[in-house]
Amino acid sequence: MPPAHVPSSPGSPNSATPQGASTSPAGSTNDAIDALDGRLIRLLAEEPRIGVLECSRRLQVARGTVQARLDRLQAKGVIGGFGPEVDPAAIGYPVTAFATLEISQGQGADVRAHLASVPEVLELHTITGIGDMLVRIVARSNADLQRVIDRVLGFDGIVRSSTAIVLENPVPYRILPLVDQAAAE
Repeated sequence: MPPAHVPSSPGSPNSATPQGASTSPAGSTNDAIDALDGRLIRLLAEEPRIGVLECSRRLQVARGTVQARLDRLQAKGVIGGFGPEVDPAAIGYPVTAFATLEISQGQGADVRAHLASVPEVLELHTITGIGDMLVRIVARSNADLQRVIDRVLGFDGIVRSSTAIVLENPVPYRILPLVDQAAAE
């Protein structure tokens, strides 16, 4: 559940842009996160359902400070959401694979739209090097993976593909070590 919003005026202690912080023409601050931002992000990552008041109590700062920090971190795109993390394996999709796709020139937008229509496509990245796109896909089994790959490749804009099945994930997606490093700099 997203935290409640506390209105603030520019330059006030609850303002999303701290006094003295530089801003770009688009209005976002140029500064990196600080130690308090890092502690707030870690607390929210560890306990995503915690409220603003409890965050302020645990961080030992004013509620308005926490709300202003959250507002600023969201406005800067540092915090992108407060939704649940869903494990594909737990909902019946235990097989993960990565497919590198080569696409026809000028077909990028159409291929992206096609891939977005495939529910088993969890992520799509445009890349450099061999291939043009890297796609993370899931399936119910190895046999079902063939069906998913056929659906992914069933588009004229995709010229060639190479697929690798994930055997294990010893370092799952994580962000907190990077947050800690950025907050310490």
